[in-house]
Amino acid sequence: MKYDYLIVGAGLYGAVFARQAMDAGKRVLVIDKRGHVAGNVYTEDVEGIHVHRYGAHIFHTNDRRVWDYITRFAEFNRFTNSPVANYKGELYSLPFNMYTFNRMWGVVTPEEAAAKIAGQRLEITGEPRNLEEQAIRLVGRDIYEKLIKGYTEKQWGRDCRELPAFIIKRLPVRLTFDNNYFNALYQGIPMGGYTRMVENLLHGAEVRLGCDYLADKPRWDALAARVVYTGPIDAYFDYRLGALQYRSVRFETELLDIPNFQGNAAVNYTDRETPWTRIIEHKWFEFGRDDRGSDIPVTVISREYSSEWKPGDEPYYPVNDQKNGALYQQYRALAERETNVIFGGRLGEYRYYDMDQVIAAALDRFEAE
Repeated sequence: MKYDYLIVGAGLYGAVFARQAMDAGKRVLVIDKRGHVAGNVYTEDVEGIHVHRYGAHIFHTNDRRVWDYITRFAEFNRFTNSPVANYKGELYSLPFNMYTFNRMWGVVTPEEAAAKIAGQRLEITGEPRNLEEQAIRLVGRDIYEKLIKGYTEKQWGRDCRELPAFIIKRLPVRLTFDNNYFNALYQGIPMGGYTRMVENLLHGAEVRLGCDYLADKPRWDALAARVVYTGPIDAYFDYRLGALQYRSVRFETELLDIPNFQGNAAVNYTDRETPWTRIIEHKWFEFGRDDRGSDIPVTVISREYSSEWKPGDEPYYPVNDQKNGALYQQYRALAERETNVIFGGRLGEYRYYDMDQVIAAALDRFEAE
């Protein structure tokens, strides 16, 4: 056989696995259905702005091994994720912190804020039966109504009273003025964009784009001793047990001839009436400057709309309820019988992965090889 590994998908999992395989002297072929590498972390240059084509990706981790690994392939800036919530024109800090509570209730001290939340939590006395009751139990009615309810219903396409309580096991409440959304030791955005980082990971690999593995599976399989498959696990088995459910996201991206649209990388629209969930202004991931450090006179924004996935859409988030979990376990049992195939990544394992978890999983999987 010509290759040791055929890697299906040039996203983060596939690229890390390919890098490790090549460093171990293995022969690797990487293919991808899309016309570009980097999967959903793909960034493209628009007027000097690295636009996150498939939604905002902010790297954050507490795993020193992962940080030391990925910084071999990119230098990261010091971007800190501090989103803003817009509820009908009222602006609040996220995550929920003292700025949020001061804007919501006029409280000034942590003691006042804690007392306000504690009083409102008493509304739910028994075991929470749904997401609405769970959220009120955690943070009270006011925060739930203005900052959780509408956003969550748009994201999932369902009323909060129809969603299971376990979706939000906890909601971070900070009685400090800390606006850093992620409690991570390491955080930032790769300078030059994620695409360049993935290209560095794949340096020296044979990469073929615009190749649909499932459309001609026997031919591709014949090329390599082992296959690393990072596509949807149910598609691999031709949906023979039924389709797993996903949420998808649609983006409306605009180039605007102004230097500043919203003054922040991410603004969440938390009322139910605004059709989009958030607006990303991409230039602020890199402080409004291009690769040469010059200020950029224009800006690019993306409105995000959450939707139910249907065939042909890009699958983004697995719907991790009991029904889909049970169906995935059946597919996983089929996957374990495929002795020459490794199923990896967000779609191959039907789980929500942060980027650092994808990298760790790929490193661990290659070590197990």
